[in-house]
Amino acid sequence: KRPSILFARNREFTAADAVLANDDEVAFLPPVSGGTGPAIEDEKGHFFAITREAIDTQKLRQRLQTPADGAVVVFEGVVRNHTRQRATLYLDYECYEGMALQEMTRIGREIANQFEIDRMGIIHRLGRLQIGETSVAIVITAAHRKPAFEAALEAINRLKREVPIWKKEFFADGAVWVDGEWDQRLVASSTKHDA
Repeated sequence: KRPSILFARNREFTAADAVLANDDEVAFLPPVSGGTGPAIEDEKGHFFAITREAIDTQKLRQRLQTPADGAVVVFEGVVRNHTRQRATLYLDYECYEGMALQEMTRIGREIANQFEIDRMGIIHRLGRLQIGETSVAIVITAAHRKPAFEAALEAINRLKREVPIWKKEFFADGAVWVDGEWDQRLVASSTKHDA
């Protein structure tokens, strides 16, 4: 059986029985879900942010695109009006902000090194979102379309499995935290014993 809670020490995943030191920051992370908050722009122009404001995807695109780019792939995850034939009223997203931004940045840099892309940007929104609002925007710029599409798909898939962001769905008859699935490599690193 997979653990439903993962552990982090000093903003890195760790085993449940890891030895702690004085002043360690410890987090217990439930399953991931599938004002302006923190942001990181690195030396290569990649941009990662968490916000409580509406996401301006066009502004993100303009920030990343250069004259050398022949392809720009934009992905927006939006709040839909149903889940399994159940009418959704709205969603609420929460996260472990410091670690979420750090993990988004790590994933983004790994993807940028894996695919032939120019720049990438990821912005995830927190708080209450209404039907039709954008919860996440991913923009990839590249000289050619294939690596841009592949990088965008890899980015959303890894974001949903590896970043500590949680989604609560609200219905007319109640609410539920969405129980996503952690990436199995993270589960393994969180459950192995320290040597």
